[in-house]
Amino acid sequence: MKRNSFYPTNVPEQILWLINLYLKLTAHAPTLGISTLLCAATIADARWLIYVLGSWQPAHRAWTKACTDAVREAQLSGSNVLMVLPIFVPPPLPVADPAPGGLPAVVAVNTGALNRIFGAVKTMKLAGAFTEAIGTDLGVIGTETAIPDFATLKPTITATINGQNTDIGWGWDGDGEFLDMLELQVDRGQGWVPLAFDTTPGYTDTTPHPATPTKWKYRAIYRVDDGQVGLWSAEASITVGG
Repeated sequence: MKRNSFYPTNVPEQILWLINLYLKLTAHAPTLGISTLLCAATIADARWLIYVLGSWQPAHRAWTKACTDAVREAQLSGSNVLMVLPIFVPPPLPVADPAPGGLPAVVAVNTGALNRIFGAVKTMKLAGAFTEAIGTDLGVIGTETAIPDFATLKPTITATINGQNTDIGWGWDGDGEFLDMLELQVDRGQGWVPLAFDTTPGYTDTTPHPATPTKWKYRAIYRVDDGQVGLWSAEASITVGG
């Protein structure tokens, strides 16, 4: 498997890349021999990914954090209040632009949207009219590099106290181009539970420190698409509270 190097490695830049593509593709499509149907489908794929990366994924992560907090509250809270579990409500899809020539509403598309976009880019580059200027404008100038051996990837993490928070240090170790996120778990003395799915190196655990000294342990593993890849990191432990 290969990953196109013109596609950014972090989510905010990926969203900007997708926005640039769908805004400019229509103007370049006739020159590159891209059919109206393929152009519309590629734009639909890009806008769907923008929604998933920029709206749905952050909302889901916030819900996941709320679930982790709910599990802790269910076990340890002394409030004696009937508990209501958090329910995930996805953000609404962008509606159609009513202005003349405006974009249609964002709709769900088949899986593999990014693969189709890369396929469309390959078609563009094979067109006789493709130039470096067009490629630069569309943001598709780059090379392809082989991905690393996922079986051996292993993140390195650290844990340090920062006031009432715990900072978890981590990075891509040079392989960020091929990875999507880092999965973090924590053990606060009751077994491993999910903590976060992070896409930006460095994470702050804002869980309040206990009143008595307690050992917390953290571990992490990289993820690509919807699955874990490589090995769990060595545990990073720290004594908090007191």
